[in-house]
Amino acid sequence: MKPTITAFERSPDRGRGLARDMRVRWALEEVGQPYDVRLVSFQAMKEPAHRALHPFGQIPTYEEGGLALFESGAIVLHIAGRHAGLLPADADARARAIAWMFSALNTVESPIVEREAALLLERDKPWAAQRQPILDERVGVRLRELSSRLGEADWLDGAFSAGDLLMVTVLRRLGGSHLLDAHSNLCAYVARGEARPAYQRAFAAQLAVFTGAA
Repeated sequence: MKPTITAFERSPDRGRGLARDMRVRWALEEVGQPYDVRLVSFQAMKEPAHRALHPFGQIPTYEEGGLALFESGAIVLHIAGRHAGLLPADADARARAIAWMFSALNTVESPIVEREAALLLERDKPWAAQRQPILDERVGVRLRELSSRLGEADWLDGAFSAGDLLMVTVLRRLGGSHLLDAHSNLCAYVARGEARPAYQRAFAAQLAVFTGAA
């Protein structure tokens, strides 16, 4: 059965592929699984029908038969477990790839999203100028640690995995900021992810939603 995912009817990222449905689209493209997309408005996201799928009124959601999932990381893990191509066959390597999935969403994304929210929502506050360097340094610490671990490798742990898929989408949130630009190996890492044919297909699909709605 072809799964259905939800995405923004009008994405606030203006088609840049930063909304979290992009992760799910990319995962489905990597494993060659066709899927349908149901677009939802901001109003519809808060209504009971959507909250039955996502209790926090967000996107994406994933429906396949009687299964309904929310949270992009959980959805990507489900896809990776159901289809070959995103997790190694070796049990230890598979466990390490899953650890990188959790690391991307918990350890690396959290300070990036906090910094992003401050830039968007708190820039007019009297304390914003004093707080921004603190937020930058929190992100910088994680990037330095990640850069050191990646080194000159192409991917985080051997072959490309769901861990890399999520980590690349997380790093893309920095959008060419000086923080990411300070690490040439991380910039190259993101570029390798973006160059994958599955990523290109997923990006084109989500961009078409924005350009079609514009």
